[in-house]
Amino acid sequence: MSTTPLLERDTAHDLRELGQQLRVDSVRCSAAAKSGHPTSSMSAADLMAVLLARHLRYDFDDPAAPGNDHLIFSKGHASPLYYSMLLAAGAVTEEEFGTYRQEGSRLEGHPTPVLPWVDVATGSLGQGIAVGTGIALAGKELERAPYRVWVLCGDSELAEGSVWEAAEHAGHSRLDNLTVIVDVNRLGQRGPTRHQWNLDAYARRFGAFGWHVTEVDGHDVEAIDSAYAEASEHTGQPTVIIARTRKGRGVAAVEDKEGAHGKPLPDTEEAIAELGGRRSARVSVSPPASAPARPARPDAGHPPAGLWRPPGYRTGQSVATRTAFGEALAALGAARPETVVLDGEVGDSTRAQYFADAHPDRYFECYIAEQQMIATAVGMQARGWLPYAATFAAFLTRAYDFIRMAAVSRASIRLAGSHAGVAIGRDGPSQMALEDLAMLRAVHGSTVLYPCDANQAAWLTGAMADIAGVSYLRTSRGETPVIYEPGERFEIGGSRVLRSGPADQVTIVAAGVTVPEALAAADLLAADEVSVRVIDAYSVKPVDAVTLREAAEDTGRVLTVEDHWPEGGLGDAVLAALADPGRQGGPLAAGPLPAVRKLAVTAMPGSASPDEQLKLAGIDAESIAAAAADLVAGHPGVRP
Repeated sequence: MSTTPLLERDTAHDLRELGQQLRVDSVRCSAAAKSGHPTSSMSAADLMAVLLARHLRYDFDDPAAPGNDHLIFSKGHASPLYYSMLLAAGAVTEEEFGTYRQEGSRLEGHPTPVLPWVDVATGSLGQGIAVGTGIALAGKELERAPYRVWVLCGDSELAEGSVWEAAEHAGHSRLDNLTVIVDVNRLGQRGPTRHQWNLDAYARRFGAFGWHVTEVDGHDVEAIDSAYAEASEHTGQPTVIIARTRKGRGVAAVEDKEGAHGKPLPDTEEAIAELGGRRSARVSVSPPASAPARPARPDAGHPPAGLWRPPGYRTGQSVATRTAFGEALAALGAARPETVVLDGEVGDSTRAQYFADAHPDRYFECYIAEQQMIATAVGMQARGWLPYAATFAAFLTRAYDFIRMAAVSRASIRLAGSHAGVAIGRDGPSQMALEDLAMLRAVHGSTVLYPCDANQAAWLTGAMADIAGVSYLRTSRGETPVIYEPGERFEIGGSRVLRSGPADQVTIVAAGVTVPEALAAADLLAADEVSVRVIDAYSVKPVDAVTLREAAEDTGRVLTVEDHWPEGGLGDAVLAALADPGRQGGPLAAGPLPAVRKLAVTAMPGSASPDEQLKLAGIDAESIAAAAADLVAGHPGVRP
């Protein structure tokens, strides 16, 4: 085996040899793991060999270097190829390379940021170009940095709509620091792709979105080299290199054969011999250009800025929480210059427009392309920016896979969803988010917040800046009464007990628009001599389990009320805190579990006024009071 490093000015022979080395190593690690996608890796090996040896500018000893290029493997299943590149660059050792897909290994089945050279997790196809667009936007519009973004994607994933959201956004933004390499190997998981080797079909699509298009033989290293050089020199447009390749290239048993996807090769040693045997050359990767330091990462202990002062609202006013969010966001942008905001063409409604008016250079209109909006946020946070992405809460459902993958990427992004629940009124169910709390609670490591008044919403908007992971703020369209004092602090994972007494017979747990309804219900019940504890559970995840358990022990009865479907929202968060004390911070006192009832939206709403909607859904003050009274009457032995 050769141990001679490749020279910086590599010959075509050197590049072909490196491509073969990447193929052999892809075969080796998949064989050792008894799983993986070697054939998908082999098709793109020449493409990546030329990139690694000739065009990538990267310091593997300093992954945080601000001038480093960014390489995204959108076809994350080709991880054997990516890890083979790391081995060739000397970033991982042969010993670690042999741990591919093993328990505890950093070399997972699809690349994740457990590795310091990986910006974002991939594997859910159709996301790499979108996230790459976000990173390229940061480089071009925010940092004015010289780095280039390279994205390797497969032909199968070009069927995803998110690819074309990204293509239009990148073309419209003239991102000439973005190069996409499409590995057109003709075969998907179960057979041929839609367009197979019709490169013109892909070229026409990208061209229509304003891209510079180059078609190449993906196994001709000299043609690939020229295409990369052309992409780096081309200005005013992003570049796509559409490369015709053969899946399983170099091994006759699997080359361009159906049925070989996602499997180790049938005879490893024979395949390695056919590829010319083991090599172990090391690549001297070109260093990055100098660039200004990027902003400090918000999830790395960045303290709140001293200048941050949330807007304040007088108690007794009626102010929409969406308005407080927008005003707080604009103030945050002044205090923390790393803050950026992304909008789904509803900024006037979400009130993100307030940030746009104050900081237009850090506001990015993503239009009605929610997948691209989330992807842009993920890409920008990878560069150290502090992104907030806002749209109608109902429309975040379209981007859920991107949100899920943001968690896999260990990304810190902040989402704001307005116009939630039936309380929006006459627009009807297509505009009403009634599943968003459940959706965001289910994301790993997420934080879910639902403020009931303007001062609470303003404070939580700023608090989100220092939350790691995916955080979500649910805001309301209509005005709600201000019940908290300006500047009052609200801890993540906390709650507020708004009514309580030593003889409380039932606890009402509410959040957002149901808090004022719960307070009104408590007044109605007091008139009937039913003492009620009211808890504002503004932090839906993590929920304040300690306060909830104390209330349950004191009153013996718990009624939850939410403007959301009954599945997965506030009620289920409360039930989890009461029924799973081992996970929620300690057991309940000895004795039976409390009697619990959930009030939520159970019927498909239509059009009606906000007050009518709450009444029809059974979550208005009168309905809450009636349900609480029934709960007390139905469980007379719980408390005297």
